[in-house]
Amino acid sequence: YADAVIETVAELLPVLDNLERALNAEVSSEEAVKLKEGVEMVQKQMIDSLQKLNVTSIKALGEDFDPNLHNAVMHVEDENVTDNTVVEEFMKGYIYNNDRVVRHSMVKVAN
Repeated sequence: YADAVIETVAELLPVLDNLERALNAEVSSEEAVKLKEGVEMVQKQMIDSLQKLNVTSIKALGEDFDPNLHNAVMHVEDENVTDNTVVEEFMKGYIYNNDRVVRHSMVKVAN
């Protein structure tokens, strides 16, 4: 069962990513604002469905880099941040039952 959930959720995550991208778009017209509200409702419904399957997002921003949860795709030197701290999240990661990674978070890490 767990393998089936993980494989199915992994196939659906790009849809959730695209909903998030749509919500990051700037809108100004009243019609666009209403459309964005509809997209927010769909995103919330998808997240609620994932939670019912015991799939949650991995906390990354501001956390210590953990190769078991995070995939570092960039590094940056920043004196204001402690070593191996995640300073930017490019793509959210998800975990099943708090122990099996569905997808690693794609992050930038400060060194």
